Amino acid sequence: MRRSPQLLLLALVAVLFALSGCQEAAVRYNTRYLALLQQPMPRTLPVPVDGVSPSQLRDTWGHARYGGRRHQGIDILAPRHTPIRSATEGVLEFKGMRGLGGQVVTIIGPGGYRHYYAHLEDFGPQALGDWVAEGEVIGTVGNSGNAAVSAPHLHYGIYTPERRAINPYPYLRRSGAVQAAAK
Repeated sequence: MRRSPQLLLLALVAVLFALSGCQEAAVRYNTRYLALLQQPMPRTLPVPVDGVSPSQLRDTWGHARYGGRRHQGIDILAPRHTPIRSATEGVLEFKGMRGLGGQVVTIIGPGGYRHYYAHLEDFGPQALGDWVAEGEVIGTVGNSGNAAVSAPHLHYGIYTPERRAINPYPYLRRSGAVQAAAK
């Protein structure tokens, strides 16, 4: 039987809480995480880069990339060190260096959708497994990874629970400015 990565993360968090003597916290956290996975993916998302409005976005989904690849996200241009905010609430699944993306943060959000933030300059203070609120700063704009020779930008991608990439542009284009998401 194949187990989903979400359930494995949930089990790991429960074990860590239990080992630290925080059984009550483990139950609360697990209930919150399960509720998150049962929520639908939002129909609109705030632009995750401070100061960038939906009208400034360009749909770069599917554009050709080196080596015959296709772009599986959109690039949001902004000055280096501009704050990047989580587009949804969720759990920080990954924070670190990851291949072409350079410095990357991945957050599991509503419905188990993964929100992928790449080419970061710096990371926010969160640790793996931390709960992240919508609008919380998770890093800053940079050009790490294969973006080292391009202008600073955020590569933002969304992946289904089955890890299939979907175009984030329609979700962001219908949204309000990032300041509306900041809490």
